Amino acid sequence: MIPAPRGRRTGRRGTVLRPARLRPADVVRLGGTGLRTRPLRVFLSALGIAIGVAAMIAVVGISGSGRAELDRRLDALGTNLLRVEPGATLGGQRTELPAEAVRMIDRIAPVREVAATGAIDAKVYRNERIAVGRTGSLSVLAADEGLLPAVGGRVRRGRWLDAATERYPAVVLGATAAQRLDVYTAGTRLWIGGRWFSLVGVLDPVPLAPELDGAALVGGPAARTYLRFDGHPSTVYVRTEDSAVAAVRAVLPATANPAKPAEVRVSRPSDALAARQATESALTGLLLGLGGVALLVGGVGVGNTMVISVLERRPEIGLRRALGATRGQIRAQFVTESLLLSVIGGLGGTVLGTVITAAYAMSRGWPTVVPAWATAAGVGATLVIGMIAGLYPAVRASRLEPTVALSGT
Repeated sequence: MIPAPRGRRTGRRGTVLRPARLRPADVVRLGGTGLRTRPLRVFLSALGIAIGVAAMIAVVGISGSGRAELDRRLDALGTNLLRVEPGATLGGQRTELPAEAVRMIDRIAPVREVAATGAIDAKVYRNERIAVGRTGSLSVLAADEGLLPAVGGRVRRGRWLDAATERYPAVVLGATAAQRLDVYTAGTRLWIGGRWFSLVGVLDPVPLAPELDGAALVGGPAARTYLRFDGHPSTVYVRTEDSAVAAVRAVLPATANPAKPAEVRVSRPSDALAARQATESALTGLLLGLGGVALLVGGVGVGNTMVISVLERRPEIGLRRALGATRGQIRAQFVTESLLLSVIGGLGGTVLGTVITAAYAMSRGWPTVVPAWATAAGVGATLVIGMIAGLYPAVRASRLEPTVALSGT
């Protein structure tokens, strides 16, 4: 007896023929078979997804690594540094801090360290033959002996100013100043303010006081003796107890300049670093948008691949339908194939994005941070794109009638 078609009976007492059920493992195996037969097309389609996911993860990872580095630096440098500077009058004229400002600030109980620099009307040159205008934008500052501990600075080469050198024509260069002058060796002579000074040290970059990087620093007594420094500080750096930063910040203007507290500016260098990180986060959002566009383009590529696959495999679809495969099983096969294609691209993009993040972070000396949510979002986005991209080809394949599909028309 010839079996009756699905849903029909062979007779009055005949039995209903039910279509065979496909287990999830069978559906995955069918979807994988379609990918294995076209490896090059699969690679190129998955590559579009991978590029989009890698771009998104790399952007988030590099941004996260930068924030981790900022947190690490702030933990090492401290967020309890305050900077006091002269403000301006109502008429816009720049004021100056009293010469006694450092001593008065040092009397505040929670203050642990206080040091100052004073701007000097002088320029630094390699030798006396350099043209006056070729200053390299370098400044000359009078510096207190306790400046480095206050700002968290370190000496890269040589030594810092101390009681033995601050009274004599000795100079310490910031990192940028040493680079522009191309001077690193202690004992080298530099022409400052019309006389020779001897280099005693070079500093590492100072993140909380970047103005020191492009400066030549001389001792306060030497600045008064040789460079006509008037003794008024231009910047005062104050280290306080962590729990008293806000309280000290509130009383600093009146303490530094009791006569004109409104003409004193107080800032927190760590806030500037955090603000710079926030600015970089805006760029991160833009790059994430570009990564999303790349991911969308990859999804279009997957959809195009699946449409072509349906057209090429019409005889296969017709044969399966003739053997009893349901429309739902055909849809499941092609949607699964699209999902597998997207997952391959998503996993490849995740690995690639992580490698890019790690390589960039290592080159900058940063900790490598790839947020788990970014990885999950990348893979999740590929699943959604795979589902959407494979839905139309799957529905189109399921609507093919067996006779039409087998005839190839």
